[in-house]
Amino acid sequence: MSTTDTDPGTGRTKDPATAKRHIGVSADGELGEAGSQLSTAPVDTAVPGSFGGSRAPGALGWLTWTGREVVGWARWFWRQLTSMRVALILLFLLSLGAIPGSLIPQSGTDAQKVAAFKDAHSILGSVYDKLGLFHVYSSVWFSAIYILLFVSLIGCIVPRTWQFVGQLRGRPPGAPKRLNRLPAYATWRTGAEPEQVREAALKILKQRRFRAHIEKDAVAAEKGYLRETGNLLFHIALIVMLVAFAWGQLFKSEGNKLIVEGDGFSNTISQYDDFKSGNLFSTDDLTPFSFNLKKFTGTYERTGPNKGTPRTYQADISYSIGAYGKEKKTTVKVNEPLKIGDSKVYLTAHGYAPVVTVRDGKGNVVYHDAVPMLPLDSNVTSQGAIKVMDGYKNAQGTSEQLGFSAFFVPTFAGAGKGDMFSQFPALDFPVLALSGFHGSLGVDAGIPQNVYQLDTSKMKQFKDAKGKIVKARLLPGETMKLPNGAGSITFDKGIKEWANFQVTQQPGSDWALVGAFTAIFGLAGSLFIQRRRVWVRASTGTDGVTVVEMAGLGRSESAKLPEELGDLAALVHEQAPTKPDTDEAEAAAAVETDPDAEPSVPAAEEVEK
Repeated sequence: MSTTDTDPGTGRTKDPATAKRHIGVSADGELGEAGSQLSTAPVDTAVPGSFGGSRAPGALGWLTWTGREVVGWARWFWRQLTSMRVALILLFLLSLGAIPGSLIPQSGTDAQKVAAFKDAHSILGSVYDKLGLFHVYSSVWFSAIYILLFVSLIGCIVPRTWQFVGQLRGRPPGAPKRLNRLPAYATWRTGAEPEQVREAALKILKQRRFRAHIEKDAVAAEKGYLRETGNLLFHIALIVMLVAFAWGQLFKSEGNKLIVEGDGFSNTISQYDDFKSGNLFSTDDLTPFSFNLKKFTGTYERTGPNKGTPRTYQADISYSIGAYGKEKKTTVKVNEPLKIGDSKVYLTAHGYAPVVTVRDGKGNVVYHDAVPMLPLDSNVTSQGAIKVMDGYKNAQGTSEQLGFSAFFVPTFAGAGKGDMFSQFPALDFPVLALSGFHGSLGVDAGIPQNVYQLDTSKMKQFKDAKGKIVKARLLPGETMKLPNGAGSITFDKGIKEWANFQVTQQPGSDWALVGAFTAIFGLAGSLFIQRRRVWVRASTGTDGVTVVEMAGLGRSESAKLPEELGDLAALVHEQAPTKPDTDEAEAAAAVETDPDAEPSVPAAEEVEK
C-alpha cells in the first residue's frame, strides 16, 4: 500500500503548482460534478464587454439591443455588489466613516460642544457642517454605505443559503474517472472482493462522520459542511448586528437626572435635566416607572496610595412600575443598574447638597432648601449657586432677587492652610464659602439658565459700610449677615447628598451581543474547518485481482488532507490487505525452504539499485 502525493504514471512527486493545474484541469474536464460545489461562494466575474451582441437594424433592433445591455450591466453590477470583495470594502468604509463620529462632537449628543467648535473654527466648522461630520450617523454618505453593505450581505447570503440547503439534501457526487489526478491519492491490490472492500470503506467512513454512499463501483463521501455553515452564520450575524445597531440608534433614549436625598423622579421627559433620543423615538416608548432616592452611601480609603478612592458607592432607592405599581426597594451601584422593562437606571455621579436658609430683613424665611453643588475634583471640592427668585424684599420694601455664589468643601484644610480645596471626599470638616448679590437674576426674560451658575450682569454685590465685599466661610449652623438690614443666610447643620442617575433605553443591544458572539463562532468555523471529499473505488483488474484506489479533494490545499486520507487508507487496508505478487510469493516460499538462499530481486528494483 502506498499513500503519496505522486503521479502513479511517472513516479514523480507532484509539486503544489502541478497539483493546482491538475485540479483545475480535472474540475473543468474529468472531475465534473465531483469537483464542483465545494463552496457556495459566487463565481467572480470580470468586467464584461457588450451584452447586447450584434445589433439588428431598425428601431426594434436598437430597442432589443439596449434592453439586453441594460439587463446585462444590471446583472453585472449586482454580482459585484454581492461579492465578498465589495462587502469587505464597504465594511472597511463603514469603519472609517465611524471615526469622525468618535473624534468630532456630534449634534445629537452634545449640541453645545458643536456650537463651541463652530465658534472656535469658523472655516473648518462650515466645512464639517457641509460634509455632515457633526451628524455622521444620520448623514447621507454614512447611510448610503450602511444600506449598500446591508443589501450586499443579503444578496450574498440568500442564494448561498438556498444552494447550501440543496447540497445538504443531496448526496456526495460520484467518483471521477481518474482518481490519480487528485492531490491526495493511494492505491493497492488486494485479494478481497470489490463488494467487500466497498462495504468496509462505507462503514469506516460513516464511523468517521462522513456522509457516504455507494455509487457504481466506488464509495463517495464528504465531510466539513460546518465550514460553510460557519460562513453563512458569520454573514447572517453581521446582518443581525447591522439591524440591531440601526434599531438602537433610531429608537434609543438617554437622559440624566440629579436627585437629592428624599426627592424622587418619574420617567417623563419633563423630569429630566437633559434628554437625547433617536429619530423614531416617541414619548410613548418611555417605560412607565418612578423612584425615590432614600439614601446615598459613600465610604473612601483613608490611608495608603489609594487614599480617597471610593470603597462603598451605592444609592438605596424605592421604585414602582406603572401608575399603581407596588413599591419595591433596591440598591443601585456602579455597573449594577436597575433594570425596569427596556430601561436601565445607572448610578453615574455623586455630590453634596448643603441645606441653607435665607431670611429677609424682618426675619421672614424666603428660601429654605438643599442646594446641589457640582464637584470640581476627586475630593469633591464643589461649586454652585443659590438663587432666591421670589418672596424677598429689601430694607426699603422693594422686591428684589438674591443670588449667592457658593463653594463647598467636605473636608476643609483649616484657616490659613490654603484655599477652598477639599482634602478628602468625606464630610470630615465641611465648610461653605458664600458671597451675595442682589438685583435681577435674569430669569424673568424666559432665557434658559444654568442652575449651577449665577448671572451677575444685572446684579450688585453686597458690600459693607467700608466698601468691602461681604463674604464668609460658614461652618454648619453659622449665619452670614447681609449689610444694611438686607437679611441673612444660614448654613444649616443638615447636609444632604445627591446622586446623578442616567436612564437609558437601548433596544437591540441584546441582539447585537448575540450577533457578535455568533459572528465569532461562525468565523472560527469557516477558518478552521475544511470541507473535503473522499472516494474509494474497488474494481477488478485485468488479472482478476481487486484494485483499490482512494483519493481526496478539498477546497484548498492542506497538509491535513493527505494525512487524513492516509489514516482512512490504513483502516481500509486492515480490512482488505495487500495481496503479494506471484514472484514475491515464490521468493518467500524459497526462503522458508532454504534460509541461506538469496531472494530474487525484481528487475525494476535491480535497475533502481
